[in-house]
Amino acid sequence: SGPAGEKGAAQAAYFGKRVALVEREPHLGVAGMNTGTVPSKTLRESALYYSGLGQRGLYGTDYSLKEGLTVGHFMHRARIVVENEWRIIQRNLDRHRIEVVQGEASLKDVHTVHVRTPDGSGRDLETKIILIATGSAPYHPPGIPFDDRVIFDSDSILRMQRIPRTMAVVGGGVIGSEYASIFMALGVEVTLVDSGDRLLSFVDREIAERLQTRLSSLGLHFMFKDRVAMVTVSGDRVRLGLRSGAELGCDIALFAAGRQSNVEGLGLEAVGIELGP
Repeated sequence: SGPAGEKGAAQAAYFGKRVALVEREPHLGVAGMNTGTVPSKTLRESALYYSGLGQRGLYGTDYSLKEGLTVGHFMHRARIVVENEWRIIQRNLDRHRIEVVQGEASLKDVHTVHVRTPDGSGRDLETKIILIATGSAPYHPPGIPFDDRVIFDSDSILRMQRIPRTMAVVGGGVIGSEYASIFMALGVEVTLVDSGDRLLSFVDREIAERLQTRLSSLGLHFMFKDRVAMVTVSGDRVRLGLRSGAELGCDIALFAAGRQSNVEGLGLEAVGIELGP
């Protein structure tokens, strides 16, 4: 029920098809609404508001994090926006008379979708056409002990219980750059580690370098041409050992190592679809 699934379902219904939409998560919208696009952009605005970063250039004043700011304050606006988006999606599905089936879907054959419902029972949906729009999830590099307490991915970081003093972000792509800049704006001491020689390697070099220079001037630290070789958790701290021999100790670490397709358990092999690495 992410953007592709919702719009695909509505378009099919618009052309007179009888449509069922299968969703395994408790809320509609999936990553686009619940863990990715909308929450991160809302958090960006919250960071600008709470930090006063948007006013620093205008007044020449050094703002600091508001006293007593909690994760609850930080996430409050994101929850309001996301809950409103849930209602918008639901209204769109209702308007097109799309049946939402809660449960885990798998392909029984080329014309049958089997749904394992939350109560443990099963239901088969027979159809001429199946649209697979299962989206993606954060990639977990092997050997990284994700615990959603001091080591996070780009989904679980939204459920953190405290705003840290220090933070390491591993990955200088879109997600890593975004969260690094958000937490930096909140006064967190952020170090970004990436194996490349610059931020956002796919972006025009001049634009990326201007962004990097601006973030550096605001206090973001960069460690390029290096990789994480070892991760050690001790109490409420995490220590990253880098291939260069350097060590980086911090309160939390965010691994933004890209995303991978949500295809496990779909039964694609049963219908002759081969998966690549």
